[in-house]
Amino acid sequence: MSYYRQQLPQLQGGQFITDGGLETTLIFQHNLELPCFAAFDLLKNASGRKILHEYFSNYCEIAKQHKLGFVLESPTWRANHDWGQKLGYSQVELNEFNAKAIAMLVELRNEHESSDSSIVISGCVGPQDDGYDAKSFMNEQEAQHYHAAQIEVFQHSQADMVTALTMTYPQEAIGIVRACQAADIPIAISYTVETDGRLPNGDELGKAIEQVDKATANGPAYYMINCAHPTHFIDALKSNANWLSRIHGIRANASCKSHAELDEATELDEATELDDGNPEQLGQQYQTLLNKLKNANVLGGCCGTDERHLQHICHALQV
Repeated sequence: MSYYRQQLPQLQGGQFITDGGLETTLIFQHNLELPCFAAFDLLKNASGRKILHEYFSNYCEIAKQHKLGFVLESPTWRANHDWGQKLGYSQVELNEFNAKAIAMLVELRNEHESSDSSIVISGCVGPQDDGYDAKSFMNEQEAQHYHAAQIEVFQHSQADMVTALTMTYPQEAIGIVRACQAADIPIAISYTVETDGRLPNGDELGKAIEQVDKATANGPAYYMINCAHPTHFIDALKSNANWLSRIHGIRANASCKSHAELDEATELDEATELDDGNPEQLGQQYQTLLNKLKNANVLGGCCGTDERHLQHICHALQV
């Protein structure tokens, strides 16, 4: 049984963090090869599971240190049909990976949850196409059918919720929300934006949020922004529109580079240095964002961020 599926604690006014840039940490700090940027592939053996367990344990300890809640996000961003097929996995095998991921998070919660630090388990869903430069687009019905298999695994697990990270256009987000509504599991939708503050398909952030809410009767528990530097979307938050109140989470990149520049950096054959930005400055930028997003209480990192960045982000939450 899930602990919090019927009443997510981050919707009750508490402060929560989540982890940083999982994939970039594994690639650049652990010198691991992640084909197709797929962290779930590490679940196939004991050594990989140990690396993931230690990675998430470090962030759970940061949450306890600061007496903050924690949203424990499964390493399954790429564990859907198209990306799994590229890695040679069948749907049955993908289902097993998704179930194993949640089981690992349950173990972590049993080890780390305390009265000062509630741990919410989230099943992570990623886009069907590339999260930086989508070239194929589904309609709402296609997206619902496509993502249903992964969401059904989370439905029958101890996951408390689903988070769809790095969404690039609203139609796919609508399909994911409807699949979660059918499975009766809460869903958070996280959009990514380009350097101009717009979604990769060109939509304005506010309009993309409003479109999903209208099509799903305010289906998402909340929205997030991820995989973009604060300077990319700060101007998009200048209005006093109602949709700003729907944003509860931020998972920003450490680097102010564009998606195209980051994509190139991770695809080069020769080893490149990670652009990890300035952790202290990122924490300060989060504080500025919190002044604009009054309901934002789930903070973490994305590409290039690690424990150093999260420490400064924790300070931003507690100012």
